[in-house]
Amino acid sequence: MRAQSLPTVGMLLAMMALSGCKVGPNYRVPAMPAPPAYSDDGHNGNWSAANPADSANRGDWWTIYKDADLNDLEQRCADANQNIAAALHAYEQAHDLVRENKSSLYPTVSIGAAATRNRISETKPLHTPGLPTNYWDFLVPVNISWEPDFWGGIRRQIESSSATAQATAAELASTRLSLQGMLAVTFFQLRGLDLQAELLRSTLDSYQQSLQLTQYRLKGGLASESDVEQAQTLLEQTQAQLIDLGVQRAVSEHTIAVLVGEPATNFHIVEKSLVGDPPPVPTGIPSELLQRRPDIASAERRVASANALIGVAKSAYYPSIVLGVSGGVESDQIGQLFKAGSAAWSAGPAASEVLFDAGRRKAQVDFAVAQREQATALYRQQVLSAFRDVEDQLSALRVLEAEAVVTGRAVSAAKRSTELSTLRYKRGLAPYLEVLTNQTIELANERTAASLVTQRIVASAQLQIALGGGWNSTQLPNN
Repeated sequence: MRAQSLPTVGMLLAMMALSGCKVGPNYRVPAMPAPPAYSDDGHNGNWSAANPADSANRGDWWTIYKDADLNDLEQRCADANQNIAAALHAYEQAHDLVRENKSSLYPTVSIGAAATRNRISETKPLHTPGLPTNYWDFLVPVNISWEPDFWGGIRRQIESSSATAQATAAELASTRLSLQGMLAVTFFQLRGLDLQAELLRSTLDSYQQSLQLTQYRLKGGLASESDVEQAQTLLEQTQAQLIDLGVQRAVSEHTIAVLVGEPATNFHIVEKSLVGDPPPVPTGIPSELLQRRPDIASAERRVASANALIGVAKSAYYPSIVLGVSGGVESDQIGQLFKAGSAAWSAGPAASEVLFDAGRRKAQVDFAVAQREQATALYRQQVLSAFRDVEDQLSALRVLEAEAVVTGRAVSAAKRSTELSTLRYKRGLAPYLEVLTNQTIELANERTAASLVTQRIVASAQLQIALGGGWNSTQLPNN
């Protein structure tokens, strides 16, 4: 019965340790009120409220632009970007730390071996003459030590490290979203430069015709050399603008090369103009943003981690109880080492309690509480920033759409004005300066319209990024 009672006591202690109380506050997500709707939501057709299908994972958010080149680049970014790889390894480290902390719930078992040759002083006090002074000591010790988690300090530490690992997983998602968003924005800006280049090449053809017209009229005595020089100047200025776009395009290509993990030296993207209006982007309701933004999820998990550390600090107020068993075999002759008479063991609990520490534990608890409050403030600030990000892009889409409509009318009017002034110049009813002025105004308006195409599509991509890119907190790893 005595032998059977030891496992029973051990099981009882284990159950007490694993199911006992956990000191410190239990976690509650900090309250953060959300507005019922976005202020700019639904003002036009470029975005929409969420449909039931929008709850599905829309991680490949860039596919709504239906650009095969962008889809390919985004996949390469996910596979080869080094910042994403670094964030992945950071999560792996946090995951390993959880495993390390969980090991503290279980006993530690160690075994060793030693063989020493010893000599006893013949002149030491109480030495018995005739006894040997030289002998061997062969030892195989086994030690088992376990500190049951009676107060929950270890479980709170596991809780904290698990929340930290989840925060790191959310930071991985945030890094991926940020870099793939940067790639999409840079890609659209590059395509916007291609649109500008196409416009300038078309304009150069028109300006070349205008130059030929002035040269022809000069030969006929109907125009002055000044008219020819002005036409030549406008042509060269436009050519310089086209060359400048080449520099900007090269920089954009190099940026994309780094994002997809390739050397910029031989990286090239085929030229193709950006066209069309931005596709509709479902926004949902503001409260959903708390679950859809990985940076918000990371900040919230940091609060949970800090909250658990309060329990870790408070557990220091309670006694430390260690259950230990040590034993093994020992003999002065190696041949007798594993005989029954060579066994030795000892077992028993040990407890200790700090009676006075000059306020050290109180300071540690206060420090942990302050850390939680700091993390809570950062979480709430992150939520406010997220709402602002969405509102910024919704406002940008609304304003840019209105600007595009007005600019479109301006382009039409400028084209008509250029046509009329050119016709008047051909008939000798207007000076060439009038044609030159109208051509300059027309090009400026056309470049503004082309720029607005880029800005609107970029704003729609940035809106998707602000909404979390289809990510959801349910994708976080379990505790």
